[in-house]
Amino acid sequence: MKDFKAQTTRKSAPSSKGGLNQEIQARIGHQLRAMYDDVVRQGVPDRFADLIKRLDDPQQGGPTAATDSERRD
Repeated sequence: MKDFKAQTTRKSAPSSKGGLNQEIQARIGHQLRAMYDDVVRQGVPDRFADLIKRLDDPQQGGPTAATDSERRD
């Protein structure tokens, strides 16, 4: 019978520098990509796109519009 615990420990042990080994990093990366790919495919809802558009427009109070204190000066 093989020593499963010894094999598992050997494979999943962190590198000598610390941190996670490459196998674990690859597995985490794959799972994160799978999760975030779904989020990216959903796109930006219209209400958020409209909000971003208004924030970028200086006439609508975007970042380049003067603040109240700047207008008073």
